[in-house]
Amino acid sequence: MPQTADDMDAVAVRTWCSLALEALGREREAIDAINVYPVADGDTGTNLYLTVESATQAVEAVFAAHETGTTVPVAADAVRAMAHGALIGARGNSGTILAQLLRGMAGVLADGHDADHLRRALTRAAAAARQAVAHPVEGTVLTVATAAAEAAGRTADDAGTAAVAQAAYEGARTALEATPGQLAVLGRAGVVDAGGRGLVTVLGALVEAVSGRAPEHTYAAVPATVVPALQDCAEGGPAFEVVYLLEATDGAVDRLRTRLDGLGDSLVVVGGDGLWNVHVHVDDAGAAVEAGVEAGRPYRIRITHFGADRVHPHTEPVQRAVVVVVPGDGLRGLCKEAGATTVLARPGEPPASGELVDAIRRAHAREVVLLPNDAELRHTAAAAAEQARAEGVRVALIPTRAAVQGIAALAVHEPDRSFDEDVVAMTAAAGATRYAELAVAERQSWTMAGICQAGDILGLIDGDVAVIGEDVPETARNVLDRMLAAGGELVTLVLGDDVPDTLADELEEHVREGYLAVDTVVYRGGPPCAPLLIGVE
Repeated sequence: MPQTADDMDAVAVRTWCSLALEALGREREAIDAINVYPVADGDTGTNLYLTVESATQAVEAVFAAHETGTTVPVAADAVRAMAHGALIGARGNSGTILAQLLRGMAGVLADGHDADHLRRALTRAAAAARQAVAHPVEGTVLTVATAAAEAAGRTADDAGTAAVAQAAYEGARTALEATPGQLAVLGRAGVVDAGGRGLVTVLGALVEAVSGRAPEHTYAAVPATVVPALQDCAEGGPAFEVVYLLEATDGAVDRLRTRLDGLGDSLVVVGGDGLWNVHVHVDDAGAAVEAGVEAGRPYRIRITHFGADRVHPHTEPVQRAVVVVVPGDGLRGLCKEAGATTVLARPGEPPASGELVDAIRRAHAREVVLLPNDAELRHTAAAAAEQARAEGVRVALIPTRAAVQGIAALAVHEPDRSFDEDVVAMTAAAGATRYAELAVAERQSWTMAGICQAGDILGLIDGDVAVIGEDVPETARNVLDRMLAAGGELVTLVLGDDVPDTLADELEEHVREGYLAVDTVVYRGGPPCAPLLIGVE
């Protein structure tokens, strides 16, 4: 039943979310049909629905946590859950702005839920949304939100919560009607702003939640059948929409905003307290994700291509290729001989996602297997894969963490197999390969194997220091013994350019004498910073 008490307690918040979700479900297609700004991609209604759905699920989870069902959460818990759910589930430009509106409201309603707090919540929400958008534009949902807050602020001091909500709704509805005269692209299309239309729907649900009655005056959406060809009305812009959640500090996010603003447009960054939702339209999707990696930890990365799939020019693409990141020229030659397209990882200069995308394009294939060969490249490789997919290339990212895993995967690659079978076989080969490397300690430090001194030889197995030694041969033998204690059939040794061949001879003999059923293969061309790479399959 709709909430009838004249305040915004936890039950009212729950009811509001439920009613807003129902209303957006009914009106989603109509809102999608009038979506012309900032991109005419026909998904504003859907994005708003998914954002509110996430908010609703978060609120329901709070209520579900109360075991007996005879008590309800306090209002602060409900509004914070609503805001957090919207933040982590925000979709598209409109959903991201709505998430910030709800977050702004929650910051006030958590302290009180009477009419005065609702007035201030609407004002805070409108201001927060404008602050989140890099370049606010009038005639959009921001204008509608501001009008709603101003109308609520004009209500009498003794007005109840229902009256404040009704005033906000009416102010938003009036402002929405004026949007075609404020934004030229809307005027040419003959429609109101789709995001603003969605906000009116959400505010209408608020009125019903606190009063028990739906608003008397509703806005009749333009039927999809009479909407003009919106793509013809849309203005040109970047090719990709990039959205991700980001764990980062406030200072890092400030720098991120500046960088992303230089890459594209429609920039919206919402959130706080270490968690942010980032939305931007760019031509270089990889660069936008890399900026997030530099700022903190991006995840739930979504990249959408606005236009038709790009086509490789001039020549007919081959069916399948492998793109490999390699740490040295020796392995680069080896991988090229195996038919792979390579990207060189220079010391201290890991390849950017743009380099990986360029390599995928150079491979000129309909299907590409991407081997990053470095755990630190996982986000960069994922961004490159997403951008290539948006350009029409089928890409499988195998999360290889070391060059020896990439070698193992490449060794079983068979382009005549089906794509899925080939990827499964390569993934299995990489996953069955334990990896190690030798490195020289730069300073005294604590490790999993104890305290090392500057100049010590470190043996890292699967990324962790397992052995500390005084020289390369002794440390390498100890590492091999630890790895082969768990079994193995093939040892791969990759020597750095400055390492003498005698080391390979010594280690081959060590394996041959101690492990009769194990074969050894040796390559040159490891990274300059590591005298030796080891793989055990």
